[in-house]
Amino acid sequence: MPQHRRLSSWSELLLKHAVANMPPKTLTLNDDPTKPLSHPVPTSFSGDLTSLLSDELLLLVFSFLPPPHLLSPASLVCRRWLHLAGRLRRRLTLLDWSFLHHRLPYRFSNLTDLDLLPASFVSPSFCTALLTRGTISVSLDIYADPPVGDAQFISCESISLGLETISSNFPNLRKLCTVAPTVSDSGLFAIANSCPILQELELHGCTDLALRPISVFENLQILRLVGSVEGLYSGPSVTDIGLTILAHGCKRIVELELSGCEGSYDGISAIGRCCAMLEELIISDHKMDNGWIAGLAFCGNLKTLRLQGCKRIDTDPGPEEHLGSCPAIESVQLQRCQIRDKRSLHALFMVCESAREIVFQNCWGLDDELFASAAICRRVKLLSLQSCSALTTQGLESIILSWPDLERLTVISCNNISDEELSPALSALFSSLKELKWRPDTKSMLSSSLNGTGMGKKGGRFFKRRILPGQQRLKVKPDERPS
Repeated sequence: MPQHRRLSSWSELLLKHAVANMPPKTLTLNDDPTKPLSHPVPTSFSGDLTSLLSDELLLLVFSFLPPPHLLSPASLVCRRWLHLAGRLRRRLTLLDWSFLHHRLPYRFSNLTDLDLLPASFVSPSFCTALLTRGTISVSLDIYADPPVGDAQFISCESISLGLETISSNFPNLRKLCTVAPTVSDSGLFAIANSCPILQELELHGCTDLALRPISVFENLQILRLVGSVEGLYSGPSVTDIGLTILAHGCKRIVELELSGCEGSYDGISAIGRCCAMLEELIISDHKMDNGWIAGLAFCGNLKTLRLQGCKRIDTDPGPEEHLGSCPAIESVQLQRCQIRDKRSLHALFMVCESAREIVFQNCWGLDDELFASAAICRRVKLLSLQSCSALTTQGLESIILSWPDLERLTVISCNNISDEELSPALSALFSSLKELKWRPDTKSMLSSSLNGTGMGKKGGRFFKRRILPGQQRLKVKPDERPS
C-alpha cells in the first residue's frame, strides 16, 4: 500500500505561498552576490520555518491575506501570530467591557475605529433573548418589566475609566462610538487631549451635561448624538442647551446627526450661525418643538438635509414669511417618515427651495396632495420614489412635467403608479431623461422575473398527478353506474 505524504503545516504552506508571490527584491538577502552572506540560510530546519522571518517580514506576508483568513486561522497558529495579526486590525467592535482593560491594548495595538456600545450595556442575569435594533444588539431579560425598551448602561465611572485606558493606548484613533458619561467627563477630556486626529465621534445616551468637553475636540468633523433609541433605551436627551454648547464648541464640524433629540428653533439656529462648515444635517426620530424648521435658514452652507424615521416633521412651522431658505441646499431626503401634515411638508420645501435632489423612501402617507408641495422646488434634477404606495400616476405627472431640469427619475414599488396610465407627455419626458429606473408595480416586477421559469401557473407543471401501475380507474358513464 503506497505511503501518503504527510501534509505540511498551515504555517509552512503560508510561507511557501508568500515566498512564491513576493517580488524578488523582497527576498534578496544580499544585494551584492560577490560578498559572503552575514547570515547564511540553513539547508535544513525541522522547526517552524516562519520563526526565521522577522516581525516586519511576517507582517508583510499577512498583509496579502484577506481579513477572514487573517483573523480566524492565522491568529490560532501561535502566540506570535496572534499578536502580529492583531497589529493589522484597524476596526473593532467591543462585546465585553472587561476585555478593554486586560487584553485590548495588547491584542490590537493599532486600532483607528473602535465601537464600545455593545459592551456598554448591563448583561442580565437571565439572558434568553437577543434584541437587535439597527446595528445594535443587546441581551434581554424576559423576566424584567418591561423586557424591551429599558436597557441599562454600565456605570459612568466604568465608562470614564475605559475611555482613559483607550486614550493612553490608542493615540491614532480616528473614529469612536461610546456611551456619553454624564456624571464624570474626565474620560472624554482624556480622549480629546490624547487623540488629536479623532474626526468622528458617536455618543449614545447623550445629554446636555455630556457635551461640556465637546469644545476640546479640535479636529472633530463628524458628530452623531443619540439621545434615545425607541424600543432599546430612553433618557433625558439633548435640548436647546446642549445644541448651543455644541454650536459654540464644534465650529469645524461638517456632518451632524441628531437622533432622538429634543430642541427647537433656538438650538437649530445656533448651530446654523456658529457651524459655518456644516454641509450635512441628519435628523432621526426627533422630538423637537414646533417651529424648528425656520432655524434651517441660518445654515448657509448646508447641502444635504436628511430626515429618518420621523413620526412628524413640524406641526406648526410658523408664518411663511419668517421661514427663509437654505441657499446652498442640494439634496432633501425623507426616509421612513410619517407624512401627515401638508403644511409642514410645504414649509420644508420652502426652506429647501433650491434643492436639486428629492428622495422619498418608505414614507407613509405621501399622496398626490402632499406630493404637490414639491412643486415649489423648480431646479430639481433628480427624483427618487421608493415604496410610496399612496402616490398615483396623475399626481406624479402633474409635478415632474413642471420641472424643466429633470434628468434622473427613479420609481420603485409604488403600486398606484402603472404603465397603463402613462400619458404621451410623460412618455416623451422619459425619452429625454439621462437615467430612468421605472419599476413601480411590484406585481409586474414579480411576473417579469418569473418569465420562462414555469412558476405562477397554479402548479400545473410541478404538481401534475401521476397514476402508478395498478391504480388505474375505468371511467364509467353516469347511466352505467350500478344502482
